[in-house]
Amino acid sequence: MQLNIEELRRHYASLSDEALRAINRTELVEIAQQCYDQELAQREPLKKKAENLPRPVIRVAPLEEPEHEEVAEEVAEDQLDAGSGDAPEWIEEAACVCTFSSSAGIGATSDAENARDVLTEAGIPCHVAYRHIAPNLTPQPRAEYRVMVPGALNLEAASVLDKEIFNAEIEAEWRGHFAVLTDEELIGVNQDVLFGGLLDRIERVRRAYDEEVARRTKTSQQ
Repeated sequence: MQLNIEELRRHYASLSDEALRAINRTELVEIAQQCYDQELAQREPLKKKAENLPRPVIRVAPLEEPEHEEVAEEVAEDQLDAGSGDAPEWIEEAACVCTFSSSAGIGATSDAENARDVLTEAGIPCHVAYRHIAPNLTPQPRAEYRVMVPGALNLEAASVLDKEIFNAEIEAEWRGHFAVLTDEELIGVNQDVLFGGLLDRIERVRRAYDEEVARRTKTSQQ
C-alpha cells in the first residue's frame, strides 16, 4: 500500500503531544519516520516560544501566502499576528483537524479557506493557524496552514471535511485505479476485502460511541 505523505502529516499534526510521543518510532516505515520526526521537531521550538506569549497567534481570513520564504520564516520566528481578530477562547484546547502545505509555486490558502468555510457552514467553530515548515522532506513544503477546531468537536469536524472535501478526492483516486484495471482484474476485485476496512471503521466508531453513552448512563444511575 502506498503511503500518503499529506495524510501522515495530518495524522501526526492532529495528535496531542502525549499521544505523539507515545508512538514507537522504530515500528514506522522510513517515510512515516520522517513525517514523525518533522512534527516532533517543530513542536519543541513552538512550545518554548509559547511560554513567552500571552496566547497562541492564529492566522485568520483573509489568508495570504508569504511572498518569499524569508517572510514565512519571519512569521514563524516572531509569531506575528498576520490576520485580524483575537484567538478564540477554546484555542488552548484546540485540535488540528487537517493541514494544507504550500511550497514554491503551489499555494494552500484556497484549500484552507475552503475547509474553514465548510466547517463554518456546518456550525463548527474554526481558526486557521499559519506556521513555517523546516525543509527536511522532499518535496519540501515551506509553509503550512492548520485548520483548528475545539478539541471536543475534532471527530465531527473530520467527518464533515471527509464528506464535503476529502472523500471526493479519494473517489477520484479510486476511479482512476479502477479505470486502469483489465476486465478480468476489475471483475476479480474482492468487494468484501475492498470495503472491509471502511465498514469495520464505521462499526468500531459506532460501538465506541454507544459503549461510552451506556457507561455514562449506568454511572449516573448508580
